Amino acid sequence: MQRHILTLLLTLLSIDFVFAQGTTNRLSLPEPARYDLWQSGHQPNSRLQGADLPTDSIARNRIWRCGIPRLYAYTPVEAERKGAAVILIPGGGYVKQAYEVSGISLSKWLNTLGITAFVLLHRLPNQPELIDPWRATMQDCQRAVRWVRAHAAEFGIDPHRIGVMGTSAGAHLSACVSTLTEDWAQVGDSLDGVSFRPDFAIVVSPIINEVDPITAGNRKDLCGASMDDPTWHKLFTIDESVTSQNPPMLLIHAADDPAVPALGSVRMFDALQRAGVKGCSLHIFPQGKHSIALRNQPGTTALWPVIAEGWLDEIGIFKDPNK
Repeated sequence: MQRHILTLLLTLLSIDFVFAQGTTNRLSLPEPARYDLWQSGHQPNSRLQGADLPTDSIARNRIWRCGIPRLYAYTPVEAERKGAAVILIPGGGYVKQAYEVSGISLSKWLNTLGITAFVLLHRLPNQPELIDPWRATMQDCQRAVRWVRAHAAEFGIDPHRIGVMGTSAGAHLSACVSTLTEDWAQVGDSLDGVSFRPDFAIVVSPIINEVDPITAGNRKDLCGASMDDPTWHKLFTIDESVTSQNPPMLLIHAADDPAVPALGSVRMFDALQRAGVKGCSLHIFPQGKHSIALRNQPGTTALWPVIAEGWLDEIGIFKDPNK
């Protein structure tokens, strides 16, 4: 009996020792790393540079002014990495960026799929320091794709499996950077020679047609005083610029979307099909309005993440990087 009591006491003492060790050596989980897109505070298309750049304006979990365009990297655990990356472009109608619901949440979901995610915070057209406001967002998006591709080896990423994903205005920017060929991000550094076109795109509730009267507000926020210029209508009505060089695209929309007509996604899919772009997929759900997100979706709209995962597998994004 005394031997059993002594054994029990020694066991309890060893447990106390283990917990005591744990309190002095707590597990430290890394925060997402930040990477600024432009070197030394120098940004193209800006009247201000360096220390004179504006500070961020953040309210209600949205960023309303972005002082320094940047990426935040969210990496899956090493054992589950698939060697692919997605740059997330949050929506917000070109006046703000909903970086939590269409950035951070989606990055964590992508991490569960083994995909490295980068949340992009870009300049907004309403920022007064911009010279050509409508150009700045695309410059930052093109630069973001270039930056991730140039640093792919550091993250264990295949430079030919880098995609973009956005919602609403972020989906429009994702479609634009996948389609437009004019290089707006040239700044004379080593990244200029890196391709800015992604290898695939997922667009959720995308603005496609900038001529539609329903999206006139978005057109004004993007183009400002140039909103009635037919040049910009054609440029940013992105289905009119699709070619066979576009990457495969997954389009997700709700039929009852009151803000952005689902027919824009139909037009984009039709343009991709007519151009012979392989691997594209279109899903229009009965419900969801302009609020399709990762969770709490009505009816069959809740299936869109499962469809997206299956589509990524279908176009080869989950292939074994060691083969």
